[in-house]
Amino acid sequence: MSAARVTQLREQLAKQGIPAVLIGSSVNRRYISGFTGSSGMVLITPQNNYLLTDFRYMTQAPQQAASYQVVEHAPKALETVRELLDAAGVKELAFEQDHVTYAEYAEWTKSLPGITLRPVSGLIEQLRMIKDEDELRIMQEAAKLADDTFAHILGLLKPGMRESDLALEMEVYMRSHGATSSSFDTIVASGERSALPHGVASDRIVGVNEFVKFDFGAYYQGYCSDLTRTVVVGKPSDKHVDIYNIVLEAQLHCLANIRPGMTGKEADALTRDVITRYGYGDHFGHGTGHGLGMEIHEAPRLSKLSDTILTPGMTVTVEPGIYIPGFGGVRIEDDIVITDSGIKILTAYPKELITLG
Repeated sequence: MSAARVTQLREQLAKQGIPAVLIGSSVNRRYISGFTGSSGMVLITPQNNYLLTDFRYMTQAPQQAASYQVVEHAPKALETVRELLDAAGVKELAFEQDHVTYAEYAEWTKSLPGITLRPVSGLIEQLRMIKDEDELRIMQEAAKLADDTFAHILGLLKPGMRESDLALEMEVYMRSHGATSSSFDTIVASGERSALPHGVASDRIVGVNEFVKFDFGAYYQGYCSDLTRTVVVGKPSDKHVDIYNIVLEAQLHCLANIRPGMTGKEADALTRDVITRYGYGDHFGHGTGHGLGMEIHEAPRLSKLSDTILTPGMTVTVEPGIYIPGFGGVRIEDDIVITDSGIKILTAYPKELITLG
């Protein structure tokens, strides 16, 4: 897996006339090498792939990064980087500008004399946008775990429960069924708090005749899932039903029409136009969706500003919402894969309005 990715990376470097690159981002390092340790750098030169790490990982690293030459770096890692660059005759080095602080850049400039540092953006992130079969298999399993977690929590949900206790129960369920952790801080937002798009679970007690919004995911074997469902505890009012049905219509319309070759902006319009037609456009202030994979938010975006062309192998969320301060809000979200002919939906939990009690 990592060998093929390095080949793709070298092709991208060649197109930009870049002889070598140093990768420090933990996510990108894992993607390109397979190494899961907490410390290390990947150095790609014209002839060699190096994984630089410290003593703690000298057994683990060769097992995970089989196509790499693993090097135990000096106490100052940049000294080893300089030695390897000098041996290869490399005078220009690309670095991930989005992941390097100014202080680090200053140190690199000092520690790598005679080396021209060239900032690049999105070099590996562009590769990560297109998932291979192994990645999609893991993401399908992560999505299934999210579905199962929601089924579990619905069996426990009732008035009088604390949002934070519900979130904890979901976290325990995911981890006890194979997840490393949740993909992000679990959102459980009830009543008027459901109008908060990112209302992370609080001490609020779930009441009756109100929305409860769940937005969560499982971080599983290095990949994220992301599922949102909104239910009513008690008896829904006409307003609850109307808002829910509008969001559901918008989401289903997007799932039925999103396709490869469409821009992120065009995909966003599929949900936004429906919600705006019903008069709630001002209550839908975020994008329709985002890419996900090794990180919960990654490229591409489904938003009013995105000109990215959707391509087979991309994984994105579709998550329109309506949020009314003082009343509540609805969001419905699924994870999908763009395919040659349309999409495959990874998350499967039903979306009809669920009422409890």
